[in-house]
Amino acid sequence: MPKLKTHSGAAKRFRKTGTGKVVRGHAFARHIMTTKTTKKKRHMDKDVVMDKSDTAKIKRMIPY
Repeated sequence: MPKLKTHSGAAKRFRKTGTGKVVRGHAFARHIMTTKTTKKKRHMDKDVVMDKSDTAKIKRMIPY
């Protein structure tokens, strides 16, 4: 069985937890922050678990 290559773009954006879930950061958190509330900015700083429908695709991209 050949080795699987990690998708480097996906590796920079997603990571696996110890239980195998995939977590991601929030979008819209880089600039134009003055129009966003403090609460929204604080919540966007946290990582969230990927949606179930996208998880299988991402797991193939980051196999290790």
